[in-house]
Amino acid sequence: MEWWVPLLLLIGGAVVVMLLGLPVGISFLFTNLLGTLFFMGGLSGLKLLILNLEEGLTSFGLLTVPMFILMGEVMFHSKMALRAIDALDYWIGKIPGRLGLLAVVSGTIFAATSGSTLANTSMLGSLLIPEMERRGYKKVMTIGPIIGCGALAMLIPPSILAVILATLIEVSVGAMLIGGILPGLLLASLYALYIVLRSWLQPEIAPPYDLPSIPLAKKIKETVIYVLPLGFIIFLVVGIIFLGVATPSEAAAMGAVGSIILSSFYGEMNRQVLTK
Repeated sequence: MEWWVPLLLLIGGAVVVMLLGLPVGISFLFTNLLGTLFFMGGLSGLKLLILNLEEGLTSFGLLTVPMFILMGEVMFHSKMALRAIDALDYWIGKIPGRLGLLAVVSGTIFAATSGSTLANTSMLGSLLIPEMERRGYKKVMTIGPIIGCGALAMLIPPSILAVILATLIEVSVGAMLIGGILPGLLLASLYALYIVLRSWLQPEIAPPYDLPSIPLAKKIKETVIYVLPLGFIIFLVVGIIFLGVATPSEAAAMGAVGSIILSSFYGEMNRQVLTK
């Protein structure tokens, strides 16, 4: 049997099961079990699947994943990310496509504090898309920047995808995380350049609008209060790995604890946030 036949059957089976209304995780689990039975030797394949599952769940490198998720969720639900976006918005001014550019800057910073593409995209979408639509932005300049910048969390550490990939191919988790910094920043820079140039050449897709005058003192104050602390969280996660002070698992734990302490300092760590 050609290699692509099982691949097509597995992908097709997963799509069919998802169309039946089952959750994505259950759909993939069901398809993998059937694929193991039919293409990996029946019961012996199931035994191998169970052994691999146990090995994956007990991998020390994957300990970073729940810590990164916790850190991102705390940042989002405690509204620290929202306040940071507002502070960054003061500095952008009347640059063409300013809300798209704000999505790039905010998405890059939040990607370095969450590690989750889903969390990054949902945060940017819920906060920026309503404002973009209110300002008359076209779909190409609302959905595009949100999806593109939300996906930066796949590259910029602490990337959950990088941790999982490093665990699967048995390479250094720290090296994999550090290796995503330059590509992520380069991609963000290209996004920003494209948005500004496209909005300048086609102003109808991102109409300019009047902005209130913000005193310089207020800009600096908001940045110091709401943006610089996020830089400290980023250093806790990425900086100490780069300096070799801590392992990725230790850095992830420090980042999660740091985000909880920071949200408590802002008075946002309440029962509602903990429940979410």
